[in-house]
Amino acid sequence: MSQQTITKPDPVEIRGSSVRRGDRVFFNLSRGAGILMLAITGAIGVFLAWKAIPSLQSDSANFFTEQQWFPDAVPPVFGIAALAFGTVVTALVAMVLAVPVAIGIALFISHYANRRVASTLGFIVDLLAAVPSIIFGLWGLSVLMPNMQGFVAWIVKYFGWIPLFANPEQVYTKSILIAGVVLAIMILPTISAVTREVFLQVPQGHIEASLALGATRWEMVRMVVFPFGKPGMVSAAMLGLGRALGETIAVALILSAVFEINWQITEPGGNTFAANIALKWNEAGPNGLSALIASGLVLFIITLVVNMIARLIVARRKEYSGANS
Repeated sequence: MSQQTITKPDPVEIRGSSVRRGDRVFFNLSRGAGILMLAITGAIGVFLAWKAIPSLQSDSANFFTEQQWFPDAVPPVFGIAALAFGTVVTALVAMVLAVPVAIGIALFISHYANRRVASTLGFIVDLLAAVPSIIFGLWGLSVLMPNMQGFVAWIVKYFGWIPLFANPEQVYTKSILIAGVVLAIMILPTISAVTREVFLQVPQGHIEASLALGATRWEMVRMVVFPFGKPGMVSAAMLGLGRALGETIAVALILSAVFEINWQITEPGGNTFAANIALKWNEAGPNGLSALIASGLVLFIITLVVNMIARLIVARRKEYSGANS
């Protein structure tokens, strides 16, 4: 009578099967979350378009080129030209001022400062990123605006030959320039914090190899840190740009609600989508509310386009990500 051999399952196979099952569950949950986010984003776009149709049908002017904003008049006359101009220009001014400073702060914290100083500065930057926008707006209104008149006068005096700064008559306290400075201070901590984390992910072996070959600290940063961190820097800048485009309260407090396009950034001119919605919502009638939603739809599309451009830039620079190293 032969003895029957009973084989026990290999514990390694059991663990492997469990891991594979967990991977499938995680994959399905991740895919479901991604599909849900796309569905929510699409639903928001559809809702905004649906609510914007009545005002767009009643508008007697060109919605994209008109600078006036009288959606509740008879006949309604309104457009987004001045809003788009103010939104884009203030955001660009903020980016020009904030991005170089933010990258410099991130670089100093990650590769130049000693551990104690870097920890302190990192904590301060993270703390500034959490400050509410209303605080920045009140600070800009009560502190920055009165103290920037001398600086603006100096710019007008010595750089007035540049069309952007041509302002021969007087110095204004509310202008696109000051609004851009406030936005730059607001987005600087966000860009700096994200960029710092990217710089800290540079492989230590690459840094040590560069220094061992005789590179100076700056040469190491230029040849190792910046190429590795380019996608992260682009993502951080686009994140800051998204916040600058959609900022509401701070811009509403600083920027004059002037519905005209003025290329002199030291003067009042233009308004932003978000600030206009915040200021006009309570006093708007039915058609005015629909018009404000239509302007919000345009801001929604601009934000999507900015994010898509950022993703394309990052995708084209995958060779710098270090994933294949």
